[in-house]
Amino acid sequence: MTRTVISGPQKRKTHLVRSHAHEEDIPGTVNVQTIEGDDAYHGQALFPVPAEDPNDPLQWSQPKKIVILVIICTYSFLGNAALLGPGPYLTLWSEVFSISQADASTLISYPNLAYGFGSFFLVPLYLKIGRRPVMLGSLLAFIAGLAGCSQANDFGGLMAARIIHCFGAGICEALPVQLVNDIFFLHERGKHIGYYTFGMCFAAMATIPAAYMLPTQYSWRLFFYVILAFACALFILTFLFVEESSYDREAHMRRNSSPESSSGIVASAEKPDDATIEEAAGMPARKTFVETLRPWGRIDPEVQFFTLMWRSFTYILVPQVLWVITSFGIIIGLGALAFNYTFPIKITAPPYNWPESSSGVQSLGSLLGFLLALPFTSSSDRLAGYLTRRNNGIREAEMRLGVMLPAMIIAPVGLVVYGLTAELNLHWIGYFLGGGLASWGGYFYYCFTLAYAVDSYNSNTSEMLIAINVGKQAVSFGLGYGVLDWVMEKGYATIIAGVFGGVFLANNLMLIVFMLWGKRIRQFMSTSWLGKLHGRRPRDSPTSL
Repeated sequence: MTRTVISGPQKRKTHLVRSHAHEEDIPGTVNVQTIEGDDAYHGQALFPVPAEDPNDPLQWSQPKKIVILVIICTYSFLGNAALLGPGPYLTLWSEVFSISQADASTLISYPNLAYGFGSFFLVPLYLKIGRRPVMLGSLLAFIAGLAGCSQANDFGGLMAARIIHCFGAGICEALPVQLVNDIFFLHERGKHIGYYTFGMCFAAMATIPAAYMLPTQYSWRLFFYVILAFACALFILTFLFVEESSYDREAHMRRNSSPESSSGIVASAEKPDDATIEEAAGMPARKTFVETLRPWGRIDPEVQFFTLMWRSFTYILVPQVLWVITSFGIIIGLGALAFNYTFPIKITAPPYNWPESSSGVQSLGSLLGFLLALPFTSSSDRLAGYLTRRNNGIREAEMRLGVMLPAMIIAPVGLVVYGLTAELNLHWIGYFLGGGLASWGGYFYYCFTLAYAVDSYNSNTSEMLIAINVGKQAVSFGLGYGVLDWVMEKGYATIIAGVFGGVFLANNLMLIVFMLWGKRIRQFMSTSWLGKLHGRRPRDSPTSL
């Protein structure tokens, strides 16, 4: 929609999005049919519907949105790199601190748990006081913990510092999805959640430089020095460019529809400045760059902090959310942690006898898998758009799931290849091939199970994210905690290829269930006691996120 505002000899045109898209009675079913005057993307009206306010995050310029996305993806990369990167140090730490390798692995497994449980506190906090202050504060905790790791001289000190930086960085498991939900439209979600996911997955390569830092003067401490430097730079970029994205769209709509507000052509010969023109037209002025630098966010008086904390756990009972939890937890616990724990031990021992500095290169296989999957990041959005047009403009959350069918089988095959290679001491290429296949398939489940859950239950995204992040880290902790003991007792083939591969396949086969009966599940859940507990905004509200 184009609004023209006239003041004396000046004329200014501001283009704002207009759309009549709305969610139907069933959560996850969205009517994106267009009418004359609607802004649309490939024949679909834009959803959510933004307010006629340049400060609405949905109205921000695309370059600004991309900069924010890049920053938050970088945070996700650094947070996960700091968590998983020290995998090659387990043998060294067991010697330096006089502990077993299983105990040394807790320097990854316990911080991994803190990484997820940080969301339990930080997500309700950013809902209450805003995204920006919580992100800045979490970065400070991340920086402080990394500094502590670089100076730690004993097992207890290193564990404490690891827990601090992982607790702080844990917010980057929820905040990227929240920001995507805040600033992008429905048809863009799958692609941009996929980019965040790639940043998280790309962190698997951190074991490579981490291993090569061992022979340096600073040994394993150099890894934390490097991550610390990047974290400080990221804090500066966040302060400058990540504007508060919490926005009360309903309040603006109420103000804009009041009798005092004007919505047409406003003439004035005495108010030539742009800000006053917009104010006279009933539209707030866009914040200045200096105003966006305020470290505080928007305090929401309606957010009940402790209620959010306990109510979020009820989302674990929602099938779509539980599927995200098990998918992430299994991929992290059975894939990332198992690979990080076992490869350095196998590759430095006979018959391979690789040097310790090369013990982190297994992540090259995972990295290659993620890179080969990256071109498919927007595939679910494209498929959903095509099926929506065929369905007369009615979009169902399940429409994006079809692209996951090949990954359903390929990912578990990767674990089988890896486990048999380790058990039979096959050619080292098997480790890379197995990791690559598991990562290629896992990328689809990372991206699109999460996008599917957000599409299905988008009225309380933040509460759902708490359940997802706490749940997936708990699952991955449980699977990764005793992996070395299990493997040493039962063998690589039995545990990784057999048990882990079977669990992975069983989880992936749930794709068929949701493709066939996902809408029925959503409909049932919306009328259950859980649906009433979670609550929904009215279906015709243009502010539903």
